[in-house]
Amino acid sequence: MPRSRPVNESSGGKSKDRKSKRPTSSSPSSPSHSPQQKHLNSLGDLHPTKHSSIISEESPSKRIKLTHPPAQESPQSVNLNQMYDFSRPNHIDLTNSNGPATMTAVQKKPLGMAKPPATSTDSGPKRLVIKNLRKTPRSDPEKYINQVWSQLHAALSAILADSRVPYSNEELYRGAENLCRQGQAPQLFTTICQKCKQGISSQFEEPLVARASTMDDIGILTAVLEAWDIWKTRLKTIISIFFFLDRSYLLHSPLLPSIEEMGTKEFRDIVFSHQALKPRIIGGACDLLVADRQKEKTTQGDDLLRKAVKMFHTLSVYTSSFEPEFLARSSSYIASWSDQKAESLDLAQYIKESWELINLELGRSLAMGLDSTTQKTLENYLFDLLVDQEDRQKKLLHTAEVSRLLHEDNRDALKGLFMLVDKQGLVSNLRLPFEAYIGDDGSQIVFDETREQEMVPRLLEFKKKLDSIWEDSFFKDEGLGHSLREAFENFINKSKRSNMTWGTDNPKPGEMIAKHVDRILKGGMRGTSSHAAVAKGDNNEDVDISSEDEDVEINRQLDQVLELFRFVHGKAVFEAFYKRDLARRLLLNRSASADAEKSMLTRLTSECGAGFTHNLEQMFKDMELSREEVASYKLILDKREVRPNLDLDVSVLSASAWPTYPDIPLIIPRDVQKAATIFEDHYKVKHTNRKIVWKHSLAHCQLKAIFPKGNKELVVSSYQAVVLLLFSNQSNNNDIAYPQIQAATGLDDISLKRTLQSLACANYRVLSKTPKGKDVNISDTFTINVNFTNPKYRIKINQVQAKETKEENKETHERVAADRNYETQAAIVRIMKGKKTITHVNLVTEVIDATKSRGVLDMADIKKNIEK
Repeated sequence: MPRSRPVNESSGGKSKDRKSKRPTSSSPSSPSHSPQQKHLNSLGDLHPTKHSSIISEESPSKRIKLTHPPAQESPQSVNLNQMYDFSRPNHIDLTNSNGPATMTAVQKKPLGMAKPPATSTDSGPKRLVIKNLRKTPRSDPEKYINQVWSQLHAALSAILADSRVPYSNEELYRGAENLCRQGQAPQLFTTICQKCKQGISSQFEEPLVARASTMDDIGILTAVLEAWDIWKTRLKTIISIFFFLDRSYLLHSPLLPSIEEMGTKEFRDIVFSHQALKPRIIGGACDLLVADRQKEKTTQGDDLLRKAVKMFHTLSVYTSSFEPEFLARSSSYIASWSDQKAESLDLAQYIKESWELINLELGRSLAMGLDSTTQKTLENYLFDLLVDQEDRQKKLLHTAEVSRLLHEDNRDALKGLFMLVDKQGLVSNLRLPFEAYIGDDGSQIVFDETREQEMVPRLLEFKKKLDSIWEDSFFKDEGLGHSLREAFENFINKSKRSNMTWGTDNPKPGEMIAKHVDRILKGGMRGTSSHAAVAKGDNNEDVDISSEDEDVEINRQLDQVLELFRFVHGKAVFEAFYKRDLARRLLLNRSASADAEKSMLTRLTSECGAGFTHNLEQMFKDMELSREEVASYKLILDKREVRPNLDLDVSVLSASAWPTYPDIPLIIPRDVQKAATIFEDHYKVKHTNRKIVWKHSLAHCQLKAIFPKGNKELVVSSYQAVVLLLFSNQSNNNDIAYPQIQAATGLDDISLKRTLQSLACANYRVLSKTPKGKDVNISDTFTINVNFTNPKYRIKINQVQAKETKEENKETHERVAADRNYETQAAIVRIMKGKKTITHVNLVTEVIDATKSRGVLDMADIKKNIEK
């Protein structure tokens, strides 16, 4: 707080006039202030003054009345150093309110105050008035205002001319603020506008127009950007000086722009909108785009393009001037590019380069800072011109081209194709070529007679490939998923009368799926080629993967096969071949896992119902009952102390549940016949009214053979055993001719030749044939192979018994076809009984619905059965 001098203290008593006189400054040289001077003093920033403060202190005691000296007396002059010297003992303590005790210390009257009477004990209020002692200089307001105007004019001219400003920014700011406070803000803003217009016109417009004829469009754009940068710098200086005008006046005037908006507008109206500059500025920006698209871009060009777009946004000419021209040129470029590439590139390359163009154009628009609406419009142009045109759709959705991509498993191209058509809502148009590919390639697999045994593994691989494409490239689109399932179901149920099905119209996949399941259940993980390989261990050593959990692996493979089985309509073919294969596995004890057999049976029950698996379940029950029956028979023999020459094991089968087998005559050895008769008598005693028919074609035996190079145990079929027993009593050099063997065994030519071929021409040649050869003829003779050797002691030679013959396959197909005709006729009868009257078309439709689960006949066969 500035130092001030105390003035008269006045005390008030109980008189009517309580007003105390406030004398002015005691200095006679203090000038009086005029009204104009008081007005200038209110401008605190121009003439700062320290305002007086009043401190009032009232004592709770009696008031002491201080009187002034007589008016005629002139106050003593007091030295300022002495007046502010508070170290003297006789000073007035304003902080003490003890009344007269403090006032008695006053012995001098430096301020012309009268000494109160010594007898007065009245203590009144004390008041201290502090006034500024600084002398206010006199100034002329008009002169000051004119001076400020001249300074601001000079500063604006210097700024616009890019010369040195003779005044500080603070001084100019204060001057502009004072003008605004004096109500001259409108005139000041008008002056700024006029100065800016003159500066832009003289400094930028005229030089640019003069140089325009000597520069190309990119050069004009570069010069305008340089001028814009210079103008922004100068405008920023002007805004900083006149910031008070901007915030206090223009901000509250809705009809007036800010200084920045005014400067931007003036540059736009004068420079950008000039008829000689505007088209060339826009053309320069578009030329930079053309250079970038032609791979002629440079870092400087990229910077120019970004700066130009930013300038267009700032000048508010982006939407009205730049965007239409940019989009028009882009549309023309994309259309030309699409026409050229569609003719010269194949589908995969066209898709790849189309996405490269899309990513490049959208990435450029983002890097340039183009507006989001421009980017969206450009994206629409890209997809419309690259995809949605009629000729482009023909190229993208051409059946042969799409099928080639699918056949080559080109995942990237398929993914790009899907994304292109999905953007335009054309995914449904992709279903037709997708279904055509599935149908064509699937049909080739199904009807390939040369690779018939590989059908199911190929179908599984094909299905896995399609599922992977659907997930990875088609993003699990629901419509394409339906197409995949429908197309797969259509081709897998196609039927064709060919040698594969012996002239019947049975679908081949049902048979092959049953045989594939048979391989899995017989061999476990070794049943399929996919697990015959070995893996590499941690030390790069071969590790047999069969050490894995075999049951888990078998279940996984069965689940895969069931995926194909669900597509098959004609379950009758599968049932017939599956039952025959199951019978061989059960009778020859060839199942890899009993749990796997039951697991497969459970799956079939879940898929097809209990009626489908009723006979299959009965086959398992027969095997259980047979084991119990044989155990009971042997227990009785033990009790009778009967020791037969051979160990007989019999399987009693229900004829209705098991496949039908032909009765082939066979002369069995006397010991075997005796043991069979004993068991038959035993069985008839326990089960009356039952007939036993021996099926020797399903029997197998274990023989002990003595060869010169070692003894062996041979596992052979009943036919093989009967033939080998003929040589048991012969010397090693005695030959037996084919007719003799046939007479001794009673076998027909087909069965005998097949049996002799397995003993003399297969891998284990326990017999020698003369002459040598792979085929067996009636003139051939046979003898014991004295040179037979093998590292194994127990040798299985009955592999031929476990394989299906061509005759059996043909018989099964013909029986299934006949059964399907019977089922069709039964369905016709049921429908006619229920409907009484029905049109031919509706009858055919209902017959198809009734028989599709077992296998549908073609239309011609259905009509024939209706006529019957």
